[in-house]
Amino acid sequence: MTILVIEDSRFLQLVIERVLVKAGFRVLKTSDGEDGLRVAGENLPDLILLDMMLPKLGGVNVLRALKENAVTANIPVIVLSGLSQTNEAKLLGEGAAAYLEKSALGLEAGSDALTQAVRVVLSQARTVETRPRTGAK
Repeated sequence: MTILVIEDSRFLQLVIERVLVKAGFRVLKTSDGEDGLRVAGENLPDLILLDMMLPKLGGVNVLRALKENAVTANIPVIVLSGLSQTNEAKLLGEGAAAYLEKSALGLEAGSDALTQAVRVVLSQARTVETRPRTGAK
């Protein structure tokens, strides 16, 4: 499975990549919102990890653009933020599958909290995709 990491911190990109590759995922990386939209559209990753504070196009705008585009609308997005969870409800309302505070991930300590969150969201996405449609003829 492929995960796109849209994060402007090179350090966090590398740490996140290391954690995810170790867990068996293929990782694509980009450091700004505009490039993130392009890479998402061209590669159709299974999941996107999206930072909120990005150059060129902010995370909220990237999330909206992803969800408004029929090609990328069904890709689950986990929002990564250094800000408190006061924005969580708004971002979930915008289409994010989950909201994670960077400080809670313990990435520097090699925590598997990120991997666990990714697996949960991917599992939920697969469940939704395989669920039979109601009212279908």
